[in-house]
Amino acid sequence: MEFYSACVAPAAAGAPLPASPPPAARQPELLVQRLGLVPYVPTWDLQEQLLADTLAIKATNRQAEAAGLPPQPTPNHLLFCQHPPTYTLGKSGKPEHLLLDEAALAAHGATFHRINRGGDITFHGPGQLVAYPLLDLENFRPDIHWYLRALEEAVIQTLAGYGLRAGRIAGLTGVWLGWEEDAANPRKICAMGVRCSRWVTLHGLALNVNTDLSYFGYIVPCGIADKAVTSMQAELGYAVDLNEVQEHLLAHLRAQLAG
Repeated sequence: MEFYSACVAPAAAGAPLPASPPPAARQPELLVQRLGLVPYVPTWDLQEQLLADTLAIKATNRQAEAAGLPPQPTPNHLLFCQHPPTYTLGKSGKPEHLLLDEAALAAHGATFHRINRGGDITFHGPGQLVAYPLLDLENFRPDIHWYLRALEEAVIQTLAGYGLRAGRIAGLTGVWLGWEEDAANPRKICAMGVRCSRWVTLHGLALNVNTDLSYFGYIVPCGIADKAVTSMQAELGYAVDLNEVQEHLLAHLRAQLAG
């Protein structure tokens, strides 16, 4: 079974998270790797390898269950990183939303990759905090919509710690400033696109901290042409300590997954 979340998905603006089941006696362990600035493709390969390893354990567990044997626990990974300038296009994306040809990509020092997450085109670059949770949702809650709302809520709470009032826009996955119904200038600050295979998640979110926003001028971000993109630096007027943001986001992700 596979699910794909796109840049467009049902989500009521400001809607509360669905009620969570009672927490387990012991929260599943989260294995965190802080990778720093790393190229996109090796990081994607790492995700695929971790996914394959987890799916192999789940396959073994199905055989064990049939034989009346106890299952092995499945791991839950979280990768934090930044990437060099990179454009990625999801399964539902349109190639024409990249406005650069190969020569122009090279001139801007950027690469382009078609990948297997949901969503359209987005940009990754230095100063952007990327989080790739590779979670077995059967260790938490096997509900892809709950998972997406939990990721959004962790980002919303992280931004609130910096005095930024972020929220959701109905029908659009991700986190926004100026998200209120009557706001004149909605601005996306965090993009999301995930894949979920046999309840194991892949890909994740990209929060613009000190990102060079000029790179978004060469795409139609998430296929949405009528809304702007922003960053914490652009909103606050100063560069933010990305490692500090990372640790705040980690704490809020743990809290959401435990809820």
